[in-house]
Amino acid sequence: MPDLVIVAPILVPLVAGVVAYVAGRLRRGVAIAVAVLQLPLACGLAWEVLRRGPLHYEVGGWSAPLGIQLYADGLTALMICMASIVELAVGVYALGYFEWTERESQPSDHTPPGPSATGPAATGTTTSESAKRSRGGSFWPLSLLLAGSLNGLFLSGDIFNLYISLELLTLAAVGLIGLAASLDALAAALRYLLIAVVGSLFYLLGVSFLYSLYGTLDWQQLAMRFEFDFVSRCAIVLLVLGLLVKAALFPLHFWLPAAHGSAPSPASALLSGLVLKAAFFVILRLWFEVFPHPRLALAGQLLGGLGAAAILWGSLQAIRQRRLKLLVAYSSVAQIGYLFLVFALASDPAVAWNAWSGTAYFMLSHACAKSAAFLAVGSLQLAARGGEIEDVTGAAADHPVTVYAFALAGVGLMGLPPSGGFVAKWLLLRAALESHQVGLAIVMLAGGVLAVGYVFRVLGRAFAATDGAPQRPIPRLMQWTPLVLALVSVGLGLVALQPLELLRIGAPFAPSSSAQSAGLSEQAGLGEQAGLGEQAGLGEQAGANP
Repeated sequence: MPDLVIVAPILVPLVAGVVAYVAGRLRRGVAIAVAVLQLPLACGLAWEVLRRGPLHYEVGGWSAPLGIQLYADGLTALMICMASIVELAVGVYALGYFEWTERESQPSDHTPPGPSATGPAATGTTTSESAKRSRGGSFWPLSLLLAGSLNGLFLSGDIFNLYISLELLTLAAVGLIGLAASLDALAAALRYLLIAVVGSLFYLLGVSFLYSLYGTLDWQQLAMRFEFDFVSRCAIVLLVLGLLVKAALFPLHFWLPAAHGSAPSPASALLSGLVLKAAFFVILRLWFEVFPHPRLALAGQLLGGLGAAAILWGSLQAIRQRRLKLLVAYSSVAQIGYLFLVFALASDPAVAWNAWSGTAYFMLSHACAKSAAFLAVGSLQLAARGGEIEDVTGAAADHPVTVYAFALAGVGLMGLPPSGGFVAKWLLLRAALESHQVGLAIVMLAGGVLAVGYVFRVLGRAFAATDGAPQRPIPRLMQWTPLVLALVSVGLGLVALQPLELLRIGAPFAPSSSAQSAGLSEQAGLGEQAGLGEQAGLGEQAGANP
């Protein structure tokens, strides 16, 4: 059973993706059934990790360095739970979305990435009704391929297998971007493909350097053998540079707004909520568990500085946008910046655990909040027959549930209590202050204020009075699914201690058993400050960590 728990999250969606490709009209049912099944599989994996500690599985019975090892710890279990929640919500939303766009003969909701677009693609229309039908049918196998490759990446214990998972993920993402079937979407998909291939070449070259030096691709064996010599430093540069391109960290973010803004809304939610986390997850693993070295501290400060720049630049660009999906896309650029602050903050051992746990929790909260925001914006655009912010004027009167979903998602993005975004940003802010990196703390606070600006730009128009015609009705699935996902992002702040306790298992910065009680008491104190006193008592019940 433990072997099945660690293998099933990869095999089930990959096999189902092949079945969905040939299943015709049944592909939607196959995809939704797998999305529903993925959630208990993810919970089963998390339970096994809590019960037994980090899990190892040797594929085919071959041990490293000849074989491929799958590995699951608390971070892996948390990421797979995150992915299954978002994939299930997006799948349910896509049922209503593609059925409605196939039935209605009106422009689709994707938005051109720039003012220079001309022709039919610039107006947001597809070439034909058959194009609309084909894009809906292709979404299901592509989403399953994306789910399987993402789980494979989270579970991989081999740096070459990480490369394979990244490539499968890229191919699925390119297909999802191109589903809009417009010239802008195809151009954005091709640009993303070319940039991702360049990043993959850098990563693969770094892998070859490490294999030639140490004779193994297993990242745990690499961690034991790693030496900080010149060739190893070159390998680190190549690996991280290739992954930074895929993670869209400022100033390598130039492909992201067009790609996320041009894709259909279910695809945009998957891309921003999940795909961007994959490359960052690999950097996080390698940096702190394979390459930890005091001489990397300066490079960590550089990555933290780029993260701070991303927060400010992305937020300012989001405020300047006129199109809804571009506003949310540039918000992704800003939110990615928070993740990279960990490389600067964790250089201080005294605050490394707060930085690590805050970053991991930010990934979880952001995935739910940003996916909910993209889904809500997609519904508003279809209802308003346009992608401009001005087009949603008065939308709160006609679609209060959808507007409320966007508002709740904005609470998570702004980091207001009691959302999971607040818990994550509090941990990061505390790490910055305790390590005397006041500049990063100021940037985080400024990013929250700027997030208020671009979220309320949309809400201000949605609640404004209008004398225009009522907006078109949209299916209930497209109204309630973003709201449920947004509620999850807010609810994560109410159950913060349980995921944080899971995260301790296998974490490089987890406090020792003698210090855990004090650490959990501090976490419980955070709950009290956020109005979560109900959970504070759990800190005393958390005994020795596996």
